[in-house]
Amino acid sequence: MKAPGNIRLFLSDVDGTLVTHEKQLTEATKAAARELRDAGILLAITSGRAPQGMRMLIEPLGLEQAIAGFNGGLLVNPDLSVIERHRLDPAIARRALALILEQGLDAWVYTEADWLVRDPKAPHVANDRMAVQFEPRVVSSFTEADLAQAIKVVGVSDDFARVAACEAMMQRELGDRASATRSQAYYLDVTHPQANKGAVVTTMSRRLNIPPEQIATIGDMPNDVLMFRRSGFSIAMGNASDTVKAQAKAVTDSSENDGFAKAVRNFLLIPAKT
Repeated sequence: MKAPGNIRLFLSDVDGTLVTHEKQLTEATKAAARELRDAGILLAITSGRAPQGMRMLIEPLGLEQAIAGFNGGLLVNPDLSVIERHRLDPAIARRALALILEQGLDAWVYTEADWLVRDPKAPHVANDRMAVQFEPRVVSSFTEADLAQAIKVVGVSDDFARVAACEAMMQRELGDRASATRSQAYYLDVTHPQANKGAVVTTMSRRLNIPPEQIATIGDMPNDVLMFRRSGFSIAMGNASDTVKAQAKAVTDSSENDGFAKAVRNFLLIPAKT
């Protein structure tokens, strides 16, 4: 299935989509970004990462649009200056943290400036440090001051079923007072209700004066389905689950096999030139 020929913005997830498992941009991906620009299609990115954890992508991809970090919790310019922020209500952040710990998950807290962890040797801390290229701040506990500044609270576990169960519990209890979705099988992201990838589509549409039906989106995880639903054309990565693939209008190859570049060439560029 081809995208309609009037796509003007391509909004992409990062991990599992733009970058490989080793968190690298391939030459094919960088070339595809140039091809989008030559075709007059804007490229923007959104991720559960902090904005500073995406700065290494800006120059190689030639990004000129707003970058949506924390699933839209912090919107920044390419120079990382803040456009808008959506902090969690402190009471919601406190309850989300309690639920995560009660369910046996490790917890991280992100503020605008810091990534807070209790144990630097806990699962995925080292991998994320490598991916985002900045250091966490180690704390003995998360204080009320930390939670008052929280933009994202994360539950972390390699027990994927436990993470999924915690997601369902969080959604039932917090309802529309927060967005609680998995950004990876081992991460549960809890953010402000307006900090979700569906809202990012709406925000980018408003900022760029591009109707949602002229926006294409691509991703691999359940939190990406939110932007699939609000965009005119959606593409799931080959490494996505069958559930995520079923929510997209097209499926490309995996992030390990240049799925992003293939999506650009197979679904976007040909229609844009006809």
